[in-house]
Amino acid sequence: MSPYDIDAAEDWLDGWTASVSAQAERAAVLSRRVAALTGSAQSSDGSIKVTVGSSGQVEKLELDDRVHQVRGPELAERIVSVMRQAQARLARQVSVEVEQTVGSDTETGRAVIHSFETRFPEAERGDGQERDDAGR
Repeated sequence: MSPYDIDAAEDWLDGWTASVSAQAERAAVLSRRVAALTGSAQSSDGSIKVTVGSSGQVEKLELDDRVHQVRGPELAERIVSVMRQAQARLARQVSVEVEQTVGSDTETGRAVIHSFETRFPEAERGDGQERDDAGR
């Protein structure tokens, strides 16, 4: 084995190590960004507002007095529907963060996006009662 082969192997190993370290740093940045995300949505009349945290858990639920006019089972259904809209919005935000950090074409990126899209799929709008906090 010539010294050139050893030098080439060392160069390759150094490059590979640097690449792995850079990807690990991008993954750590992604983790911090995702941990800080929230998703919000509200019913079209604004009587129900839900904010979910980075793991999809409800962090804030706001109900105004109009909900007293709605029967319990229907109110529960509306709350869950708005919550799902907030979770779907969270999943969309995670996809943006993945693209900006590790890339959606990486194994890490695909895994993170798949995890959020599987847990929080895009909810159907049904009767049009829900919208996100941007009015969509």
